[in-house]
Amino acid sequence: MTLEHVQLGSLSVSRLIIGGNPFSGFSHQSPQRNAEMRAYYTEARIHATLRQAEALGIDTFLGRGDGHIVGVLKSYWAQGGTIRWIAQTASEAPNQPDGARFAIDAGCKACYIHGGRMEYMLANGMEDEIVETIRVIQDAGLPAGVAGHIPDIFTWAEAHLDLDFYMCSYYNPSPRDRQPWHDSNVEEQYRVQDRDRMLARIKTLSRPVIHYKVLAAGRTDPREGIIFAARQLRPGDAICVGVYTGDNPKMIEQDIRYFEEGMGIH
Repeated sequence: MTLEHVQLGSLSVSRLIIGGNPFSGFSHQSPQRNAEMRAYYTEARIHATLRQAEALGIDTFLGRGDGHIVGVLKSYWAQGGTIRWIAQTASEAPNQPDGARFAIDAGCKACYIHGGRMEYMLANGMEDEIVETIRVIQDAGLPAGVAGHIPDIFTWAEAHLDLDFYMCSYYNPSPRDRQPWHDSNVEEQYRVQDRDRMLARIKTLSRPVIHYKVLAAGRTDPREGIIFAARQLRPGDAICVGVYTGDNPKMIEQDIRYFEEGMGIH
């Protein structure tokens, strides 16, 4: 199967990208659901999921730049896997430039700053760390980006950075101005008005956008959400969707079908 591709700087990626939050137990639903995902996604099951994605035409994976994901990917690549990795800097990294260096040394093909970390740094006067992180990525010759859950992130990035892509969340589940990571014991909010504000901002951006959290972390019907997101894409944009095959072994195949339906391919 062949999927349409788009360019993120020098990197060509499948227009539907597999997301890695479920691999790390980040359900954005509940602590119980987090534990369920962590228990299910052994290294072997992550490998099987990535192999299935590749067989169906998805050639790009988007996941955290931490020791767990790096270990899983290195063993997957050693077994012949070829999926390319777009790295998200780990929110818990001591600093974001070092977080980027860790991902680069581990073999990522592009890198972006974690959305919660971006919001935290901008709220706390840490713009220099943002600029330095992007410099580290670009000096390595890789496409660089930033993520965010609020449109203000991209207003600032357009004015102060020269990037290759943006990661735009449809929803702003929780404030990140006091800490960059989400507290899994706090209920998240998924508001249609936040999604609509982000979509309005995306239309104005000068760089390709990867649309993410398009299913409101499992709160939106997959067919409805993926078709809706596919119809919002500009010519150079892509979608990232995390998959939990513990719920549905054919989830990736289903998501591709919905994506192509939304794109008018079938």
